[in-house]
Order: sequence, then structure tokens, then C-alpha cells
Amino acid sequence: MSAHDLFPEHPAVAADVVRPTPIPDPAPPAVVLPSGLPDVASVQLPDGRIVTGYTLAPATPPPAPEAPRPVPRWAKTTALLAPTVGLGIGAAGIGLSLAVPGLLAITNALWAAVALVAAGAVGAVAWSVRRSGSGPVHVTQHIHSRGMFGRASGTVNHR
Repeated sequence: MSAHDLFPEHPAVAADVVRPTPIPDPAPPAVVLPSGLPDVASVQLPDGRIVTGYTLAPATPPPAPEAPRPVPRWAKTTALLAPTVGLGIGAAGIGLSLAVPGLLAITNALWAAVALVAAGAVGAVAWSVRRSGSGPVHVTQHIHSRGMFGRASGTVNHR
């Protein structure tokens, strides 16, 4: 099938026109970069184009990482004891939460004992005052001394 068969009314298309053969794309040119620019690089894209530009990574390799230092003994001990201490505190909290009803009962019993002792003391004081019957005790003392450095003597009378 010719072009004249496809487009008979178009004047530019004639059966005797020779079509040129397509020319293949030339090979990409070699890229030469100046040696003084370490942060410039060329990359060939999948479609064949070569793109030259600045790179984000430095041209010099990064410094080697320093050798790891050993972990100190106190850090190891602390790391091993931390869970133990945490579990001990947790167990103490659970134990206290379970002991609260008993502690409340003991405190109530202790307050009752304090009230009983106080009532007994008040009762004993009232009983002793009631039993004595007479009012306050009267004490009379007679002290005699002869001379400035003499020995004192005396009598005590209870009424």
C-alpha cells in the first residue's frame, strides 16, 4: 500500500516521492570533567541522556567510625539490678494493697485499747478521790536548829 492510496486528494503525496530512511541517533558524547571539582558527577539516565551536576555526598569518604568502647562494670550492674528493684517495689505495693484491710482492723483495735486504758485511768482516779472521803491532806512541819552551823531536826505531823 502506498501513500497515494491512503491520501489520494493530498497534492504533496505522490507515488513517485521517495521517502528518506531515518538516521539513527548518534552515540552519546564522552564526558570529560575537570579534576578540580570533586563534588561533580555524571549520570547516564535510562533514556540514554547524560546529566552532569553537583552531588550531595562529599567526594572524600566519611571518617571511619571509632572503635566501640567497652561498657563499664557499674553500667552492667545497674542494668541487671534495675528489673530486680522494680519487681521488688511492685511486689511491695501488691503486698501493702493486700494488707490494708488487716492494717485497718489493727488500728481500730489499737484505738479501742487506748480508749479502754484512758477510761480505766479516769475511773481509777475517780475511785481514789471518792474513797479518801476527807478533803485535802494537811502536813505540818516543825524544824529546829541551834546556831549558825547547827544540825536541824524536826517533826512532821499528818492530819
